[in-house]
Amino acid sequence: MIQTVAVLFGVIVIWLAGALYLVQRLGLSLHQAILYVPLKIVYRIDDSLLRAARRAESPVIYVVVHQSRLDPALMLSLLPPETLHILDPESAQSVWLEPWRELARTIEFKAHHVFVSRRLVRHLRGRGRLAVYLPDDVEPDAKAFRLYRAVARIATKSEAKIVPIFVGGSRHSWFSLTPAKVAPRKFMSKLAIIALSPTTIAELRERPSRPPATASNALFDYCATARFMAVDRSRSLYTAVRDAADLYGHDRTVLGDGAQALTYRQLLAGARRVGKRLEAVTKDGETIALMLPDAPELAVSLLALNTSGRVAALPDRDAGAERMAAALETAEIKTVLSSHRHTGGAGGSDLIAALEARGIRVVRLEDIQGSASFIERLAARKLWHQPLAKKGAGRPAIVLFKTECVSETSAVLLSNRNLLANAAQLAARLEVSPLDRVLNALPLSDGLGLTAGLLLPLLSGAETRFAPSPAQSAQYPKFRAAAGPTIIIGSDPFLAAYAEATEGAPPAPRTVMAGGSSLRPETTRLWADRFGVPVFEAFGLPEAVGAIAIGSLTHNRASSAGRLLPGMEIRLEPVEGITDGGGRLWICGPNVMLGRVQSDAPGILQPPLGGWHDTGEAVSADREGFFTLHGRAERVVAVEGEVVSLDKIEALANGLWPHAQHAAVAVADRRKAIRIALVTTTGDANRDALRKSARAAGWSEKIASAEIVKIAELPLTEAGKVDYFRVSEIARSHKGRARAA
Repeated sequence: MIQTVAVLFGVIVIWLAGALYLVQRLGLSLHQAILYVPLKIVYRIDDSLLRAARRAESPVIYVVVHQSRLDPALMLSLLPPETLHILDPESAQSVWLEPWRELARTIEFKAHHVFVSRRLVRHLRGRGRLAVYLPDDVEPDAKAFRLYRAVARIATKSEAKIVPIFVGGSRHSWFSLTPAKVAPRKFMSKLAIIALSPTTIAELRERPSRPPATASNALFDYCATARFMAVDRSRSLYTAVRDAADLYGHDRTVLGDGAQALTYRQLLAGARRVGKRLEAVTKDGETIALMLPDAPELAVSLLALNTSGRVAALPDRDAGAERMAAALETAEIKTVLSSHRHTGGAGGSDLIAALEARGIRVVRLEDIQGSASFIERLAARKLWHQPLAKKGAGRPAIVLFKTECVSETSAVLLSNRNLLANAAQLAARLEVSPLDRVLNALPLSDGLGLTAGLLLPLLSGAETRFAPSPAQSAQYPKFRAAAGPTIIIGSDPFLAAYAEATEGAPPAPRTVMAGGSSLRPETTRLWADRFGVPVFEAFGLPEAVGAIAIGSLTHNRASSAGRLLPGMEIRLEPVEGITDGGGRLWICGPNVMLGRVQSDAPGILQPPLGGWHDTGEAVSADREGFFTLHGRAERVVAVEGEVVSLDKIEALANGLWPHAQHAAVAVADRRKAIRIALVTTTGDANRDALRKSARAAGWSEKIASAEIVKIAELPLTEAGKVDYFRVSEIARSHKGRARAA
């Protein structure tokens, strides 16, 4: 009896000691601290970011992303006692939550009021504090988004500051509000409370580092930033996939291509086995190019290089021998990992011969896999949970290539942190869950295909299927019926062919995203007519891994490249002809590259200046933050008050007459008026064809106003680029004599 009393007394003393410590560290009341101690211990809560939120000057609105029944208890324990909490009906009436409800004032949320009560505005104007709980919807529907509008309106009227709060890990706790099949439960999952800096709606809307936004969109974006900040980006890619396997199930199928399917366990075991063999034939930190088809074996090889401390390069497999060899030389790559199956044809053999002639070693994946000993195979099956080498998140992980022109390619170096950051940014805007099947028709060498098409599904428990090649478009109906995708990611040509190849009544996907090329209005209309779903466009750059802006079910607009992802900042420099919030785009953020290597300086890494990367793109953003792309900044001109992209004129000409050379230039006449000329080597060029193509693409018909100048051959510089100075001279000399056939 005495021993029991002593133990009980010791527990009470420790409990009180912990409570007093929290009173001193966080400024809680003793009553709050006593109720918070058990939650703090059981869930090992990281609450370091909440201290600034507690000290925020009133009036203030704490916007809590409501993921679990535990969230109100945490907020009642941690927010200042004078805070008025608007609870959902279940939390307002729950018996077990009664002790926490005594810590502060609470009222029950009435859906039909939608937070428009003048009482709340009066409460805030009286230097009050308010805590509202918004649904945990990455892509809220119109009804749910009304809550963001209501909160933004109250904050604007009361001039209150906004503090978004997101409890990382709460979605997977036993108290989660999300069904277990979507968010698997973790026993006593560790929680981290993310609280952003207090700021007003007016300040959010006027941030110079973000595009303009309405009040509700500004609030939504700020909450999405809190969601993004909660993701752990301090791991390697292999470790992040392993953690996803622990969460969603080791034997969950996550990859397939119609002929092969892999579970998390098989994927990681295969990666460890291949990685172990690569350690024997390559150097630590060496960059190895992957020349493999977009299939599960490419994902295995990618993770194999990651776990063994090597860097994976993803060149464009369709670039041709000379361009691929030049790209590999730019990045100083001496080893290529390929397969007999991929290079068995005549074209593949010629490519291998061209690479080997330049001193590049080609290693076959089948040989690597076949050389593994029994001990290595057994170790891979048993120890797949452990990476071969523990590497930091800041270490290089991927090299992507960007073609500036026909003869110039730069190598973009990306870290593990860059990759995980872009996947987390996409996850804060796109709802992807274990219930989804993602059809990826973009190559992994395209950054969007890598992040949205592979990494995001892998980290979200979804299954990724690699689509048949365009040459196998006859298989689309059968493949579609077998795959049953809920999310499709592809280029405009793929999406058009996929929708047209219809047999019977195919199931409609929930989300369709276009990347890799401009989205034509015809493709959008085709999907709307056949499936009744919109097609979202993404704005991607290799220097930012995959995407910097996307559309979504919540925010979508035709002919727009989407809205900026959370965690990113932009800067716009003036471009002649572009007004109303447009200019040359600079970007900064955790997904922006470590640096890049230019073809004229192989092996020399050029990091972004102060973390800022000049994209060279001319863009504009409307009042809701939707981007419009105009092309390369130096190739944008104003004609009669309208912005015209010379790159778009060339793109139209290349599409109409692909076997000829084309260069679009803008020249000034004696009156300083700007006129556009298309200098081309085809005799078939005519304005009517340009006008029709521009109209079909949804572009201005000013593009078709270009004069047509026909010559035998375009002048080139010594580097093989189009010599636009000489082209301009040719166009100027042909004024009045151009044949607009």
